[in-house]
Formats: sequence, structure tokens, C-alpha cells
Amino acid sequence: MNTEPKLASSPAHEAPAPVTVIRPTRGLTSVDLDALWRYRELLFFLVWRDIKVRYKQTALGVAWVVLQPLASMALFTLLFGVLLDAPSGEMPYPIFAYAGLLPWSYFSAALSRSSSSVVNSANLITKVYFPRLIIPLSAVLSSLLDLAVSGLVFGVLMVLYRVPVTSRILLLPALVLLALVTALGFGLWLSALNVRYRDVNYLVPFAVQIWMYLTPVVYASTLIPERYRILLSLNPMTGVVEGFRWALLGSAAASTTLSAPLVAVSIVLAMAVLLSGLVYFRATERTFADIV
Repeated sequence: MNTEPKLASSPAHEAPAPVTVIRPTRGLTSVDLDALWRYRELLFFLVWRDIKVRYKQTALGVAWVVLQPLASMALFTLLFGVLLDAPSGEMPYPIFAYAGLLPWSYFSAALSRSSSSVVNSANLITKVYFPRLIIPLSAVLSSLLDLAVSGLVFGVLMVLYRVPVTSRILLLPALVLLALVTALGFGLWLSALNVRYRDVNYLVPFAVQIWMYLTPVVYASTLIPERYRILLSLNPMTGVVEGFRWALLGSAAASTTLSAPLVAVSIVLAMAVLLSGLVYFRATERTFADIV
């Protein structure tokens, strides 16, 4: 009798163990949208945390969202509307200025918060894994609350100044999205740069102030000589501000028409900044935990 032991063979139907191949990713292929979706609850939590912390232990709370743009409107009305007599078409200067301050206030707040968001979340980054893109994205999204409240105030101003609502207002959500994309694009760049170069934190407020005067926020773009308007159009926020004013005030504003090429340039520039910001952020985020 043959007693030689036989080796047991594995069943033929048994599937091989799954193998995960990790390849280095570069460029836009490194942006994992599925991961962002899986961590959407964390995104919502961070947005809510930003909103809650922002007005915690303040005497006026969310009222600051209303008071800040109104105070800015009053200041610029005195400076540009009264002292400099800046033209505002058939529209009273206060509501003309507020229509420009509406998108700009959102952009400047979102940019300032997102630029410091990664550094401010150092404890979270060094302890837990999650897509780092969520951090600047939450800062940009949480600033939408300020825009919404300011928009309600603008609605009251429209009633007080008897400004009619036209069908152009239907394009407002698209303009809000353009403002969000622009803020997120620059926010990605600045938040990543701020991790390595903390000077960015001091540069942003100064740059935002200068940027506002390079954008037709409190003055009409028609004040700029024709030969220099091409330079104005290279500012991605020009199309956003002019678009808001066109959608909210229509032909009664000093800028009676909204140039399609102007908006197209703003869209192209905003997308270019966003895509390049995504690439740079993803390329540098692996060093955040070591540097921050």
C-alpha cells in the first residue's frame, strides 16, 4: 500500500486574494472626488463648526454679518457718492455700492478664512486622515451664510429704494458659483503656501484691500478709460462684481450692459486658478503634517 502523503490542493473555484496596486498620481488625477463624497459628513461638520465658532462669545452674534456691509456701504457712500460724486447711473449710490460689496464681501471673507484654514487645523491634520481639500473647501462654503444674510438685507434695500426685480436675477446662482470657484481657487493656493511661508497670513489682508480698489466694487467700470479696461477684465472678480450688479440692478446701474467676453474671461481665469490650485494643493499636502 502506498502511504506517501499527498499535498492537499486548493479548490479550483477559489478566487485569488485581491491585490491593490498603488500608483503615484500627478496633476488633476490626484484629486479624488470619491473621497470627498465619502467624507461629506466631515465637510458638513467643519462648515457648521466654522459658523458656530465665528460668532461664539460675540455680543451681537450674526448681526455682524449685517452691520459690516452696511457700515462699508455708508463709508463708501460718503467718500465716493458725496465727496467724489462718483456716477451710479439712475441708481442711488448706496444700493449701487451695496450691490458691488455683496459678492466682494463674500470673496474677501472666503479668501481670508481659507488661506489660514490649514494652519488653523494643525491638530486635526496631524492626528486623523481625511482628504485635506475639505479644510479650505469648508471655509469657502461656510462664508456662504454671510452672503445669504447680506442678500436678505439687499432685498430690503431694493424695497426701500423701489428697485424692480427682473428676470436677470435668475442668473444670480451661476454668479454665486463663479464667486465660489474663484475664492476656492485662490484659497487653495494661499492655504498651501501659508503652511510653508507664514508671511502669507500677513500678506492676504493687505492684498485684499488693494485688490478691492482694482475691482469695480464701489465705482462703475465706465470710469476706467477705454484703453485700460482690458487690464480690468484680467481681474477675475471684475466679471463677478459686474455680473451681480447687472443681475440685481439691471440697466439702471452705471454699467448698463454686461459684456459676454468679460464674463467669459472671468470664467476662464477662475477655472485656471482652481485647477492649478488643486494640482498645487495635492502636490504639497503630503508635507502638511510635518510642517504645520
